[in-house]
Amino acid sequence: MAPKRKLEDDSEETSPVNKQLKLVPFPNSEDDMDVVMSDSEPLYLDMVHSRLQSNASSVSSTALDSSLTPSPAAYPTFDLYPLPFFNNSGTVDPNSHDFAHYSLPVLFSIYESAQTVMPEYSEKVSQEEQREHGGEVPSAADNVNARIQNPLHGIPRDELFAQVDAFAKEQNLEDIQPFLRKGALLAQNPRDFESIEELDKDDLNIIRREVTHKWDQPRALYATIILCSIAAAVQGWDQTGSNGANLSFPQEFGIDSHSGNAGRNEWIVGVINAGPYISASMLGCWLTDPLNNLFGRRGTIFIAAIFCTLSVIGAACSQTWPQLLVCRLLLGIGMGAKATTVPVYAAENTPASIRGGLVMSWQLWTAFGIFLGFCANLAVADVGRIAWRLQLGSAFIPAIPLAIGIYFCPESPRWLMKKGRYRKAYESFKKLRNTELQAARDLYYVYRQLMEEKKVISGASYVSRFTELFTIPRIRRATLGSFVVMISQQMCGINIIAFYSSSIFVDAGYSAKAALEASFGFGLVNFVFAFPAVWTIDTFGRRNLLLFTFPNMAWTLLAAGFCFFVNDTKAKVPLVAFFVFLFGAFYSPGEGPVPFTYSAEVFPLTHREMGMAWAVATNLFWASVLSLTFPRLISAFTSVGAFGFYAGLNVIAFVMIFFLVPETKQRTLEELDYIFAVPTSRHVSYQLKTYLPYFFKRWVLFHKDAKLEPLYNFEEVESITVYEKGVGH
Repeated sequence: MAPKRKLEDDSEETSPVNKQLKLVPFPNSEDDMDVVMSDSEPLYLDMVHSRLQSNASSVSSTALDSSLTPSPAAYPTFDLYPLPFFNNSGTVDPNSHDFAHYSLPVLFSIYESAQTVMPEYSEKVSQEEQREHGGEVPSAADNVNARIQNPLHGIPRDELFAQVDAFAKEQNLEDIQPFLRKGALLAQNPRDFESIEELDKDDLNIIRREVTHKWDQPRALYATIILCSIAAAVQGWDQTGSNGANLSFPQEFGIDSHSGNAGRNEWIVGVINAGPYISASMLGCWLTDPLNNLFGRRGTIFIAAIFCTLSVIGAACSQTWPQLLVCRLLLGIGMGAKATTVPVYAAENTPASIRGGLVMSWQLWTAFGIFLGFCANLAVADVGRIAWRLQLGSAFIPAIPLAIGIYFCPESPRWLMKKGRYRKAYESFKKLRNTELQAARDLYYVYRQLMEEKKVISGASYVSRFTELFTIPRIRRATLGSFVVMISQQMCGINIIAFYSSSIFVDAGYSAKAALEASFGFGLVNFVFAFPAVWTIDTFGRRNLLLFTFPNMAWTLLAAGFCFFVNDTKAKVPLVAFFVFLFGAFYSPGEGPVPFTYSAEVFPLTHREMGMAWAVATNLFWASVLSLTFPRLISAFTSVGAFGFYAGLNVIAFVMIFFLVPETKQRTLEELDYIFAVPTSRHVSYQLKTYLPYFFKRWVLFHKDAKLEPLYNFEEVESITVYEKGVGH
């Protein structure tokens, strides 16, 4: 097969279609065509096609090098699958397909600003089943994220103003029409706001300050941040209430491992501890969509807070273990709904410039809640037989201010707009932004986004959106990546410490009080060492953090397990604690914050809520499996075997992450679409055949001249989306 040749257009033309044009002539056989089509460079293709038999002159002379065009007779005609057709603004028309017979060569103009419009096609046509005529072809609406991300791109000014005026009239917002006009121009050209003639000096100062003082935000926004942090702390506190209670509630209900039928009792204790995670993963997470639809973000968070308040009080008052189990199951409904709603609520209320930090803060403040839970366990340790009741019930303390405070925060403007309540959405934006100009800008921008999303998912049922997580290639790969990082959080063994550290330390020779003190120390380490991730997660990278920390978590757990072989109790006790604390120090900046951050960013806008529900459900389901099985595991394997088992799971998780989790740090939505358009098989092959040989040469043989061939060639992909320090949605 003749090698492909690519030519770059050197003209000064700046239109979206002709920007940095590259031409790829196809070879002259059907087999060769398949080879080229199966090349998995996932670029987004504007088809510049020509039936050379009839109208070769229709191809622009600037876009076609005639030296590459042999006689039309040299190229047979083939059936090609439909590809997207781009309109004059450089965006894909999801209703336009061309099913014609094309003569080869077919020329594709590939321009940077369209590199994220249709990630499926370059791979779809390469698959074996689609080489057969009549194979199913995905709709062009499968992925139009570039258009959704900035639907105002390329609209002429007069037309844009006409659309703004029509929107203002339709929604009775004519009193803010001047702000809407300016806001639309800002949203359309966030990087070039200095050149917008309609903006006066005060307007320009407002936008400049937005860029230079990103943390200068209204009180209402900070109230939202505080409430979201409290919600995360509730999540952490709920996880650790049972940690101290495990030392005494089994004896209270006659289900401890030292009484008759120890095996049965261990399973009962495991089910009670796993209860919240079972109900959260099976019910709580999946109720998020209907609850949000009916009650809004604030209403759903309020309902979750009520569940988290009443269920822990009920658990503290339970008289039998079945009553305790029911209360724990009810707690899980609140935990699941809260864990999936709060990150979405925070993201929808905050500007893009600080949104990443807020997604990161969920895990940070969850770690703080875990620490507070350990503090509460220790504080009531000496009160006698009711200690376990107070330890379980203390989790209501942060849930009450969450339930009350959420109604002092603005509702998500995006949710209000989905319900057609645009006036209230504008009032909400005014509370969440510093000026009316910023509020009007974000109002109109989100409105246009919602209109594009509606076109894409119109008529899509709850079930169909769920199945698309596994059927659309780009989304399926994001689903796989989020699954791996979420299940790895449970495989690493962190929750055997969070749920059972007091029991583990007692087994190591601690007294009950000393075990609670050691658990307190672990909670403190877990919280303090989460802070480095604020700086490293966007510099060192999500994938690199995981690949660095997992081997270290493996050997620290293994070392902690081996310390149980030490016969001298005085030596064994501090050694076990030291390696458990060291394990926590490696976990907190890596597998602690990465899963939620990664899962929140990898899904396209059209499937973000569903994708996040899937990710959180995965995490909590496997937490329930861990919580359920660990009492029986430690009984069968002893502490040494249990720690060794999870050390091995860390190694398996490391391998899964290495081969299946792409890096996403500092990537725009367009670039993420590009990344997840690369087939998983190619990603695995690259790691195995390219990266590992490079790593061996560079870091084992210390060849400084070793060079790593990149997997992705972004070629300075420029987002046509929101300026990252500007528009907030």
